Amino acid sequence: MPEISEFGPDLYTLVDEEGVEQTFELLDVMEAEGNTYYALVPYAENPEDVLEGSDELVVLKMEEVDGEELLASIEDDEEFERIGQMFLDRIMEEFEDEDEAETEE
Repeated sequence: MPEISEFGPDLYTLVDEEGVEQTFELLDVMEAEGNTYYALVPYAENPEDVLEGSDELVVLKMEEVDGEELLASIEDDEEFERIGQMFLDRIMEEFEDEDEAETEE
């Protein structure tokens, strides 16, 4: 199972249902309800491109298929909304903590 790197972004190339590949950056990993969930955003090499990009947050669930771990879409709408909100709350809390630390400096 992938872990968040301290040396640079963790990147994942995902293939959608139409076979189109897109690279995403891992924001967070969370254990909840007995499952592992991943929050990702589209990756941009240039930080300025990130600011101009979409606000898309992709939330995926780790599933085991034939002994192999795969990231999969969350099919249940209620589960998706609940887990997505948990990630948004965690991300907002992280930004608030960073803002408070900068204010104290």
